[in-house]
Amino acid sequence: MRTASRFVIVIVLLGVVLGGIFGYKFYTIKQQMAAMSQPQPPAIISAVDAQKESWTPSLKSVGSVEAINGVEVANEVAGVIESINFESGDTVKKGDVLVRLNADIDEAALRTRRAEAQLAQQEFKRVSDLLPKRAVSQSQYDEAKANLDAAKARVSEAEATLSKKVIRAPFDGTLGIRMVDQGEYIATGTPIVEINMLDPIYVDYTVSEKNLPDVDTGYPVRATVAAVPNQTFGGKVSAVNTSVNPETRTVRIRATLTNPDLKLRPGMFATVQTQQPRDNEVVTLPRTAVSYNTYGDYVFAVVKDDKGDQIVKRRTVTTGETRDGRVAILSGLEAGETVVSKGLLRLRAGQKVTIQDDQEKAGDKNGQEASN
Repeated sequence: MRTASRFVIVIVLLGVVLGGIFGYKFYTIKQQMAAMSQPQPPAIISAVDAQKESWTPSLKSVGSVEAINGVEVANEVAGVIESINFESGDTVKKGDVLVRLNADIDEAALRTRRAEAQLAQQEFKRVSDLLPKRAVSQSQYDEAKANLDAAKARVSEAEATLSKKVIRAPFDGTLGIRMVDQGEYIATGTPIVEINMLDPIYVDYTVSEKNLPDVDTGYPVRATVAAVPNQTFGGKVSAVNTSVNPETRTVRIRATLTNPDLKLRPGMFATVQTQQPRDNEVVTLPRTAVSYNTYGDYVFAVVKDDKGDQIVKRRTVTTGETRDGRVAILSGLEAGETVVSKGLLRLRAGQKVTIQDDQEKAGDKNGQEASN
């Protein structure tokens, strides 16, 4: 009897506990359903009107920055470096002396050649004076003249060899890092320093053959590089290649850009916009108003339902070029239509909304009425 009584007591306690749990769950579910049945307040949004703007059509490409003139300065003759007259990174003019090689032997050879030329000059003068008197033959005169010409040529050769011991800047430009040291023996063709002409500067890029009619010399060009993200470099198309690459079906284009601050350097990766000499009317929106999706880009247009309430309607759009934070809408939206400008992920189609500016105006109006 005692065991049965205990069993009954346990069953009763379990029933009371389970009943309490189920009762609490039922109560919370009922509360949630009541809350869901109440109408949700409209979501507060920021909105913007689609605008019609005049944009110049452009063709986007990628390319590489190239120096108009850029070489590694090297020596034409071997020798020992006597002096280095530049520092890495210097800006130089054409003809500025960069390096002098030891030229003692060449200077001595030049003095010898000049002495030989002077002797040949005197001999030629003597023969020239005697020729009218028939004291020398014509062949002696010709021989003396040939010796003088040969002596002068040897002087010019020695002077040219000596001049090659002085290495000069081949053009105006900016020097790179020095690659030799004073006192070093350098063989013929040893790289000494890199020099590049940086202003103006080229950008080489390619376009598809189908876009060839949209590019011509003189067309404006705008380029950007990752190293200077907030600056656009302007220029013009300076050359269009005369053939199409048969492997890639692309055409090489070269544009000349201004680079006064020398921020563009050869080898940089560049994004290039080739503009065309005409304007198009396009509908534009801020980029934040467009949701980019794998299955299609869309916006939330603000419209009124049958009751006159403002709701959002999902609208699929076709997007185009992006400029200065605004994107061109090629189809799906007309100028003047109102769309949600940001916070698209928290909205759903058909949801009631209140535009933030409208709410602020309503609050100001109520405040003025209360003060009156």
